[in-house]
Amino acid sequence: MELSLDELRALTGWAAACAARVVPLIPDDPRPAAAIAAAQEFATGAPRTKALRTAAWAALAAAGGTSDAAASAAARAAVGAAGAAYLHPLESPHQVKHIVGPAQQAALARELAGGSAAAEIEWALSQAPPEVSALLRKFPPGKPGRTRLGELHRQLEAALREQHP
Repeated sequence: MELSLDELRALTGWAAACAARVVPLIPDDPRPAAAIAAAQEFATGAPRTKALRTAAWAALAAAGGTSDAAASAAARAAVGAAGAAYLHPLESPHQVKHIVGPAQQAALARELAGGSAAAEIEWALSQAPPEVSALLRKFPPGKPGRTRLGELHRQLEAALREQHP
């Protein structure tokens, strides 16, 4: 399977937009915001560079460095946004997690902060460009598991697969 740069840019732009909505839940650590900024730069035409990967790893360290569950999920959304530029063209259910992960983590972060995961998912779906749905349909169904995060994954994946036929 081939993934075009345009597809990766559309996915990354959407992922960054989803993550940006919850980055205020991480007020004391600039690393997730830097990962989102790097993702946005790639989405708007910048090349994929080592700096993008470095920003993703730094956001992952931020996710692990906080005891606040909402902040950790928000940082993981930022990790997913920066990592979206490196989606692998493997026909694997695991890759589906990389597609829905930023929106899924953003929804979880919102819920953990006392808000509505459903509203966050609704927003993410309303903002998903057609390329994201088309890209997702190239992959086999994901295997989200039986956790709350898995339920959010199922909701996002099902809706995205039906969107923009």
